[in-house]
Amino acid sequence: RTSTRRACPAAPHGRPDRSQGHARRVLVRRLAMFRNQYDTDITTWSPAGRVFQVEYAMEAVKQGSACVGAQSRRHVVLAALKRSSSELSSHQPKVFEISSHMGMAMSGLTADGRGLTKYMRNECINHDFVYDTPMQVGRLVEQVADKSQVKTARSWARPYGVGLLVAGYDKTGAHLYQTCPSGNYYEYRAIAIGARSQAAKTYLERTYESFPEMDLDDLVRHALLALKETCPTDVELTAANATVAYVGEGKDFTVLDGEAVAPYIAAALGGEGEGEGEG
Repeated sequence: RTSTRRACPAAPHGRPDRSQGHARRVLVRRLAMFRNQYDTDITTWSPAGRVFQVEYAMEAVKQGSACVGAQSRRHVVLAALKRSSSELSSHQPKVFEISSHMGMAMSGLTADGRGLTKYMRNECINHDFVYDTPMQVGRLVEQVADKSQVKTARSWARPYGVGLLVAGYDKTGAHLYQTCPSGNYYEYRAIAIGARSQAAKTYLERTYESFPEMDLDDLVRHALLALKETCPTDVELTAANATVAYVGEGKDFTVLDGEAVAPYIAAALGGEGEGEGEG
């Protein structure tokens, strides 16, 4: 029995049939259009159960300059990599004091971070005025997380495009928290956020077990070594683009910038590799 099927004509000169590539491009465009139906509003869920604007805000944090946090029993250290928009501009500050016992580093949209900084400072001042005692770090972080979550559930608002590392020391001890644009928050012994932060996390995972009993200088050294892992190949960690801050038992929140941080960077990079196998 003779088949009635006909073979598709081959493309001339052995070249692939362009109609298949055109159909594939049309399909990709249609899928993109289908996805874009669900990312124009913060209150709209996709069929896969995703809220794309929250994911976009979290992507802004991943694209921001890197920040590293490390905690011992008595101290918390923050280290941040600063960026400049051009060779003619100054570097944007990334570490801010909230109160004498608390501060934070940010990655993402700096303007959003400054707004949250103002809110956190006001909350600390009000708490100190009403209760005559410093505000607990965890309580303030929870309020910031609640404020961030509200931005994910209002059609006239957008999520904050910034992630925070909050370091503080209160009557319950030393604390290091991370907040997300989604409204989630986590407490860590060591963490890194921002661009190329996975390299810093890998370093911290190798060394964090020795952190609890570590003194302040060694903790700063490890934070700077972790921060160095996030630097692009054509960028060196220097006093001009790095900021370090610490807080702890008997020590107010202190930010080291410029020449003040230069000795710590020299000590960290001069003894690079020492202690990487600890823990």
